[in-house]
Amino acid sequence: MAERRERGSSLMLMPAAVLVLIVLGAIAVDQSVVYTRQRELVAAAEAAANDAAGYGLDRDAFYAHDEIALDEPRARAAALAALRARGLDDAVLVSLRASGDAVEVVLSTDVPYLFAKAVPGAPDDVRVRAEASAELRRP
Repeated sequence: MAERRERGSSLMLMPAAVLVLIVLGAIAVDQSVVYTRQRELVAAAEAAANDAAGYGLDRDAFYAHDEIALDEPRARAAALAALRARGLDDAVLVSLRASGDAVEVVLSTDVPYLFAKAVPGAPDDVRVRAEASAELRRP
């Protein structure tokens, strides 16, 4: 009789173990999606900063006075074009600071969870942020 009781209780634990495994797998998938999106955002911020520094060079100041300075409207336009080229129209350009010969780009976007939406009280998405900078230098 005791053997039958032990076997019955171990059978009762099996559905709970499967449920725990499914929940842990869902958490892993959600975190992988967030990590992948954040890495894409970092790459986009780096590309935007690089393009902003390259295309944002104030050519009048460079050719007239041999000084390296950035034209902020041109730099902003180049950064936005780089984001559009990567298909990141949903990414928010939080800031683009051009100071002297350096550009800093900060991006932010919301990444929706896939499975956390099924858990009551869990957030539907998470905000990720990426920063990158580029500097113009003479060879």
